[in-house]
Amino acid sequence: MAMKYRKILGIEKPVSRIVQGTIMLTIDKMEEGIELLDMCAAHGVNALDSAHVYGGGQSERVVGEWMKRRGNRDEVVILTKGCHHNQDRKRVTPFDLTADLYDSLARLQTDFIDLYVLHRDDLDVPVGPIVETFNEHFEAGRIRGFGGSNWTYRRIAEANEYAKEHGLVPFTVSSPNYGLAEQVRNPWGPGCVSLSGPEKAEARTWYQENQMTVFSYSSIARGFFSGRVQAATPEEAKNVIDDTAQYAYAHPVNFERLARAEKLAKEKGVTVPQIAIAYIFGSPMNVFPLVAAYNESEMEDNIKAFDVELSPEECAWLDLRE
Repeated sequence: MAMKYRKILGIEKPVSRIVQGTIMLTIDKMEEGIELLDMCAAHGVNALDSAHVYGGGQSERVVGEWMKRRGNRDEVVILTKGCHHNQDRKRVTPFDLTADLYDSLARLQTDFIDLYVLHRDDLDVPVGPIVETFNEHFEAGRIRGFGGSNWTYRRIAEANEYAKEHGLVPFTVSSPNYGLAEQVRNPWGPGCVSLSGPEKAEARTWYQENQMTVFSYSSIARGFFSGRVQAATPEEAKNVIDDTAQYAYAHPVNFERLARAEKLAKEKGVTVPQIAIAYIFGSPMNVFPLVAAYNESEMEDNIKAFDVELSPEECAWLDLRE
């Protein structure tokens, strides 16, 4: 049981295939957060996912304090996100990109961010100024790579075509939802982008052909494939997963996938979350699942997924394609 790594364009250090989410970190529980990040690092996880909006900046502040204490900035791969809409307006503008980036740099106590992505998109905003602003910060060394979260592949392709035409650096990463569960409803309102389910086959083909790095959020459907939910008792799901997971994932089509995952897990002598993560590793896309391990046991369970081999036929069966 050992972590595996891959290279990402623009990032010199190898990146752990499992990326730890940090949305749960808060400054009032700083020491617990430091211990959690120490545990992740001890298990070979060197990639962390955060965002400008997580806890009003608390997630980034804890990560920044951890890196300061450990003196390990050059060993850590930080992916953080900006330009999330608020209740007053959409915020995908060059101004907001720059403002959020400077906030994140200060919170993280660093002079560069490895991978910076836009948390949301605004289809009314042309891609050109966004690509140009990204390149400004890239040239200044503030970011090493960039892309979009919840950007459709068509918008990313449009941005990259603009970059090509103007001799600029293109998007190199994307962070949509992807996993065994189909995102039946948008968990956080309009603008959520998923690559899961039969309707997203064209998007997956584009990512496969282009091999753009995908950091998949809600990779085990916010706990739907954690092993706590049982396919035989769907009515109990509301007691073990949060309202967002219930709304987005607790639907008949996913309970059928869960039943198949339970069956295959039993046959292979592994757990349901290991099957769900192994499904992602079995994708022909270049995918790094984002997980939210709260303790060492959960992290070890995730890492064991590397030892679970799923054939293309098994992956298709799990996803109800056979």
